[in-house]
Amino acid sequence: QVQLVESGGGLVQAGGSLRLSCAASGRILSNYVLGWFRQAPGKEREFVGRISRSGSSTQYADSVKGRFTISRDNAKGTVHLQMNSLKPEDTGAYSCAASGKFWAASDSEDYAYWGQGTQVTVSS
Repeated sequence: QVQLVESGGGLVQAGGSLRLSCAASGRILSNYVLGWFRQAPGKEREFVGRISRSGSSTQYADSVKGRFTISRDNAKGTVHLQMNSLKPEDTGAYSCAASGKFWAASDSEDYAYWGQGTQVTVSS
């Protein structure tokens, strides 16, 4: 069992930055691929990005590529999502997720553990 708790959401103007954090506990974090997903009101949950178990590789949705960066610290049990140049369409509830499948990427079905989410609102 992995417990995930997100923090760092809030209200920011377009063009601004936010850094989300996700604290994990319960199991050895280096055994899990970590992903970030978001869901806007009335829309389906969508993939934002993921980071490999060692942190050596990352993958991002085209909509955030070049603006968002995922990093992790396995010793501290944390994963971060640095979001720059934010746009109103980035608004949503952001959740981190953990997967024991080393190939896990954009398919949310591959992630067994989820945090409660943190709200990000970008005003125009």
